[in-house]
Amino acid sequence: MYRHRSSGTAGAKGHSAPPARRARRPRALVLVCTVLLHASAQSTTTTTNSEANVESLTALLAVRRNVLLGEVHDNAAQHALRLRALQQRVAAGERPALAFEQFDRNQQADIDRVRAEQPGSAAAIVALGAPGWNWSFYAPFVQLAVDYKLPIVATNLSRADAMRVSTSGWDAVFDAAERERIGLDRLSPQVLARHEHAVAQGHCDLLPPEAVAALTRAQIARDIMMAQAIEPYLASGVVLLAGNGHVRRDIGVPIWLAPGERAAVESIGLLENNGDTATEDPAGRYDAVLFTSPAERPDPCESLRRRMPARP
Repeated sequence: MYRHRSSGTAGAKGHSAPPARRARRPRALVLVCTVLLHASAQSTTTTTNSEANVESLTALLAVRRNVLLGEVHDNAAQHALRLRALQQRVAAGERPALAFEQFDRNQQADIDRVRAEQPGSAAAIVALGAPGWNWSFYAPFVQLAVDYKLPIVATNLSRADAMRVSTSGWDAVFDAAERERIGLDRLSPQVLARHEHAVAQGHCDLLPPEAVAALTRAQIARDIMMAQAIEPYLASGVVLLAGNGHVRRDIGVPIWLAPGERAAVESIGLLENNGDTATEDPAGRYDAVLFTSPAERPDPCESLRRRMPARP
């Protein structure tokens, strides 16, 4: 999950489909607009009457039953916007499963057990969450699922397995048959290059090439796990809450879905309108984009620079 850069475009977690599974993508709905922290603004596209507010996101959520809803992990305004939009959709009668990057897949059985034992307790489910996340942002989504009895889907690769695949290669997590089935051994150079660029950029271009390659494997493995986790819910509806890198159509979760499944998924990026994202062209990465004001944070590159070992 490329978590060091604040932009979120490569963020937390992004390739083109393996050759055996490539298909024409559906015509994308492209909506690029700006969301202010406490007020709406006009769209930055030629559709000048489109307001970037909760209603805008609610409308985007209604385009398809299945939504990959991006985020910059530490942006409180984005989380609040997503929550209000989802609340409106659920209040209107939608009942999607809520799939979380913040829960590891090996926690699914515990989540299901806790829901059965304490059916009204969101706090008991949150307590199972993977460490390192700001659960004050995600607890309200768990509460929404509990209140409306929505399925909660754990999607992420565990930190231990991500470390194994980054250091030991694909076979640390995927056996030969699975590698063949999902096309891991047929990754195109272009897909790999885009992924590695996203990883390097997300770590402020401070990593040596071997570290970029290792982290790229972990990122791809996470995307695959998320795709596999949401597949059983695509027929009835699912919203995946994940970093912007994971929801990218060109390198993220969608390319690991079958062609018909990709066509049934709407990818929404929530990016930050700062020096990184404002100059990037998100076309082709998402079906729709909302830009928000950036969260206040220390310079993540300076923090990473201090932690990096001296290069010879």
